[in-house]
Amino acid sequence: MPKVKKKRMGFVIDMTPLVDITFLLLTFLMFTAKFKSEAEADQEFMIVRPAASPDTTNLPERDLAIISVALENDGKDTTYYFGMTNSPDREKVFANTQLPDSLRMKGTIKADSLLLNSLIRNTRIVNPSTIFALDADKDVEYRFVFNVMDMLRKNRIFTFNYVTEKRKGQENPEKKE
Repeated sequence: MPKVKKKRMGFVIDMTPLVDITFLLLTFLMFTAKFKSEAEADQEFMIVRPAASPDTTNLPERDLAIISVALENDGKDTTYYFGMTNSPDREKVFANTQLPDSLRMKGTIKADSLLLNSLIRNTRIVNPSTIFALDADKDVEYRFVFNVMDMLRKNRIFTFNYVTEKRKGQENPEKKE
């Protein structure tokens, strides 16, 4: 007599909750991630900022023009860089400024003092509500920072952000008991 084989019972996994959780995680990561702007991605230099007691690292994310003063060639040369976070405004400013076509596509461009002054003026014309930030290396001579502040003043920009690093070990004064 032949043996009767028992029918195999398989198991079924409902994939709907797994897909739901996966999409929830994906949307959470997409909404909380902060991506680098084109200006940050094109940066060819590194700035060591001076330390300050208040936290000045929170800059606005829109309508911001960043003027960087960086040291190059092992600290022998000082160079100005100009970048903007708002892409449509940046394109208009670069179009109004006499720049080679190769520089118009970059997020941050290297500039001498004349070009920097022209970029500041055109930024002010394109969007008067643009906020300026000065980001300088802590080892840069003060005269270079003063030149940028003088250019800003001549273009009627009397308030700007100076980017610094928060000092290590300092607590928030509100948290002290």
